[in-house]
Amino acid sequence: MVGDGHRPAGTPLRAAQDEAGVPPGVWKGQGLAAVGLKAGDVVTERQAELLLGEGRHPDADQIERERLEAGDDPATARRATVLGRPIEHNRSPKTEKAKERTPWLAMDLVFRAPSTAHIAWALGDDETRVVLELCQDIARDKTLAWFEDSVAEIRWRSGGKIRKPIRDGLIVAVFRHYESRAAESKPLLHDHAVVSIRARRPDDKGTWGNLSADSLMAHIVAADTLYILYFMEEVSARLGWAWEPREVTPGHRPVMEIAGIDQRLIGWQSTRRQQIEDALPVLTAKYEERQGHPPGERAAYALACQAADQTRPPKRTELRSLTELRKRWRDSAIRAYGADVVDRLAERARAAAAAVWARVPPVVDIALAAVDVVAVVYVMRGAFKRHHLLAEARRYLSYVLRGRPHQTGLDDQIVQTVVDDYTRPVGRGRMMTANLRALYPRDTEDQAVLRPLTRKRSAPPYERARLAAGALAARVRAARRAERLGSRPRRYAVAVPASRSSHPRPFHTGRKAGLLVEPEPGIGVDAVEQTRQTLEAAAAELAATIQDSRRAREAAHGLRPQSAPAAVPPPHTQQPGVQHAPGRSPGGVA
Repeated sequence: MVGDGHRPAGTPLRAAQDEAGVPPGVWKGQGLAAVGLKAGDVVTERQAELLLGEGRHPDADQIERERLEAGDDPATARRATVLGRPIEHNRSPKTEKAKERTPWLAMDLVFRAPSTAHIAWALGDDETRVVLELCQDIARDKTLAWFEDSVAEIRWRSGGKIRKPIRDGLIVAVFRHYESRAAESKPLLHDHAVVSIRARRPDDKGTWGNLSADSLMAHIVAADTLYILYFMEEVSARLGWAWEPREVTPGHRPVMEIAGIDQRLIGWQSTRRQQIEDALPVLTAKYEERQGHPPGERAAYALACQAADQTRPPKRTELRSLTELRKRWRDSAIRAYGADVVDRLAERARAAAAAVWARVPPVVDIALAAVDVVAVVYVMRGAFKRHHLLAEARRYLSYVLRGRPHQTGLDDQIVQTVVDDYTRPVGRGRMMTANLRALYPRDTEDQAVLRPLTRKRSAPPYERARLAAGALAARVRAARRAERLGSRPRRYAVAVPASRSSHPRPFHTGRKAGLLVEPEPGIGVDAVEQTRQTLEAAAAELAATIQDSRRAREAAHGLRPQSAPAAVPPPHTQQPGVQHAPGRSPGGVA
């Protein structure tokens, strides 16, 4: 509530926040009306203590006082202020030993923008700073709304057997911080959204219970990619900037950054990342010595978390206002890289955006997106659930659109196409995996293309995933070329989702738009290419004959030669889809 500083004993909360240079917290969420609060209200110290510390109503003091005046005994008056089960239940003699623990009353979701956004926010002018903070607000609130509408569930009964969507919404306290905990203060615009686990059940009484933690945690990565997607769109719409992928670690997911911002500034800003990277080789060497083999994907992630914990610096005692921080950051960047790099930051970002948008068309092909998503998730995970596909679909949209707005529900359409046409159920708990027969319906030799990629330990998982996605995309384009050269009409469409189906129907010609069309048996890529060259040569010869005949007629009748009209490509020549390497941002929701 007071940033990364220390709050002296007896200091009021607002005074401590002013001294620390952080704004006061505000309430967010659709569940505020149930406790008498409104979105945007300031979070007081007593409200946070009651709701987030004791699981009671934010106005518990007033409610308890009114009940005592009405004649209730102290125990009954206090119980009337408790939302759901009292925390004293965990210390009751009748409670099982497994439940004798400190009650869990809230979770902290951290919304952090990509690195180049921190740089532009810290080094840009005041107008740029205000716009980026507004983009952060909008992207965060939209992501929280998605959590409320599509993810949040409330549980009750023994073991949480009954789970249903919450009645009203979430109750969230948002606190904004401006800097990192590095030894040298660095810009880090991020929000702590403290979500209360208390929510109302969807019954007539509106009783209170606890959120399902595993439902929220399972969708953290999907929320991360959605927040980044929204943030990119807001920045592009309000500042005219575009985004491009940046490879941080070879063979791993690239991250999306603002195009045109000097990459050296990322190293100046990312002090914590460098500290973690310096500590990670030592931990990796100890792991290999102890286990006898290099760490896998999960072990590498655990080692990275361990390196982050070991290099975490203590909280500072010296506190500064945002104005003073921005002046220090600007002076530091100018000393390191010169005034021209800092002063022309926004100008170069706008110039780079024009080049990016001229090069990358704003086209989303549902069919190409579906095969890309299923290939990446299958190679990375083997078995997966719907929320894994949803996260990858949002990464795909981030890369393809580069900050342009996406159609609402487009990510769900891509996922539904994958589920309907390219997956099959496996195991329990709504798990699924890639349906290789659907991806390669007639080429039995090619059905094993993806299998070796899941077992090849010498290459990073994401590098193998890109190889698999490229193989599938090449097959899709070959099928489309074969159809284009055949006598059948084209039936697929760009950016039109496939209808839901109960059985996989990949590459079929039918009534559904957005599906791929399978070539006739026996037609190979070489034959297709040879046919294309033959047709192009015949078309060129025919065009030359027609031109000579027209000139001869003009000369015979004394007509004045007319200039040829400008060639306008027909709409169907615009090809959908691009090869890409969608990435997970170092920012997002943690």
